Amino acid sequence: MGASGIVDETETAGVDPAEPSAPASDRIEGGVSAERLVLFTDAVTAISITLLILPLVDLVPEAASAHEGASEVITGHLDQIWSFLLSFAVVANIWREHHRSFSSVTKLTRSLMVWNTGWLLSVVVLPLPTEMIGAFGRDRFVGAFYYSTLLAGMVCRFAMLRILKTTPALLEEDGLAARQRSEGLYTESYLNVLALITAFAIALAVPVLQYYSLLLLAVLPRLARLRGRRTAR
Repeated sequence: MGASGIVDETETAGVDPAEPSAPASDRIEGGVSAERLVLFTDAVTAISITLLILPLVDLVPEAASAHEGASEVITGHLDQIWSFLLSFAVVANIWREHHRSFSSVTKLTRSLMVWNTGWLLSVVVLPLPTEMIGAFGRDRFVGAFYYSTLLAGMVCRFAMLRILKTTPALLEEDGLAARQRSEGLYTESYLNVLALITAFAIALAVPVLQYYSLLLLAVLPRLARLRGRRTAR
């Protein structure tokens, strides 16, 4: 039997028939642990976020060879610095959200691993549109490329949370609290996708707000959390 077909029989043998389980074509994987997947994801994200600074590092020898002043490395490349800070904040935030999503996951399915790989692809690609922002400024194609990359990652996270919501056997604690937490993250992810689509539309319609509209990502989910807390009271 191939590694891809390994099924964790010790985990599935005693499952209550009434308990939701993964579809036959998407059984729980026993070959790769959730912890290893998270560690791999962390490593790839760390490399991606480090790559963001490399174009700025390359500016130093270029400025020296052009006999520019040291301060011009900063003052002469504000667009590149802005794009670096923007993407650093974005990657740091989506990494934090990924950790929230996987904090209680102990088992994996094939589809969960596939969607996580798609999420990683969006993170790995992000340094490219980031560098293009610094080089081309508020070009609409660059903006569309940047937003599309972010949207792809958010859709992948939304799909992962849907799997976790509908398959509670993957979670550490299969109970009411765990299900409520999964549903909360799922709703928040849904709002994030809507917020990004709205921000994308604003960016295309009003180029001067092209990247400032990303602030919507911090507003809508926060409002949802506040509403949830008030409802809980």
